Parts: sequence; C-alpha cells; structure tokens
Amino acid sequence: MAYEVSLSDDEWRARLTPEQYQILRQAGTERPGTGELLDEKRSGLYTCAACGNELFTAGTKFDSGCGWPSFYESVRPEAVELLDDHSLGTTRTEVRCARCGSHLGHVFPDGFGTPTGNRYCMNSLSLNFAEAADQTTTNE
Repeated sequence: MAYEVSLSDDEWRARLTPEQYQILRQAGTERPGTGELLDEKRSGLYTCAACGNELFTAGTKFDSGCGWPSFYESVRPEAVELLDDHSLGTTRTEVRCARCGSHLGHVFPDGFGTPTGNRYCMNSLSLNFAEAADQTTTNE
C-alpha cells in the first residue's frame, strides 16, 4: 500500500525515539501497565506519534483492564488500516496508521459493554495526546 507519509528507514529513526521506532516501525509492544497514556482521563485527541494522523477521541477511551490504552472506535474508519497478523501462531487484527503505515496495536472483538463491541488496544508510545480546550474528563 502506498502511504501519504513515506520516509526512509533512516528518516524514521531520526524522527522517532528508539522505543517509538521499535513499536511503530517494527511492530513491537510496550510492557503492559507502563504506558504514559494508560491512565489519561482528560478530554482530547489521540494522534499517530509518527505522522500526526488523528486516530481516536478521548470520548471513545475506556478502561479495559488489559494494560494498554483502549478505545472502542477510531475517529473515522479510514484513519486506521486493519491487517491480519499471524505473528504469534494465532490470528489477530493489527491496527496501523492509514497515513504512514505505523504499527499502533491490535483490535479485538471483546470490548463488551462498548457501543461497537471492539477493543482497540494501543501502545502509548504509538500515540500523542492533545488535551481539548474545554478540559472536561472522559467517562472512564
């Protein structure tokens, strides 16, 4: 797939921290419970840490208990790309940024009690957060 933002490996390494590069460009995963955005409760917008693409709103974030920030839907369907992932001997659905192809995490159909039934389980290091001007909190 051709992405709107397409950089060389050296350019990605210069743009991202080593930890972000490992997750975003090499499909790594941060340890559960360690991400800075896991307990974020302010109103705002989550964007791709690699390219700034708008991905999730704080209103769709919920506490799934999985150890990573979880959302029940993306800001719009075309914001993310969903791909089959067979890397652990089972089939999962990988979530990538549709603008730059960076790995964000995985989506699972076990978001019980959410409007969509989905749990987008994202790495904190793959996201940036911008607080909304009104500074209201989410229902987490």
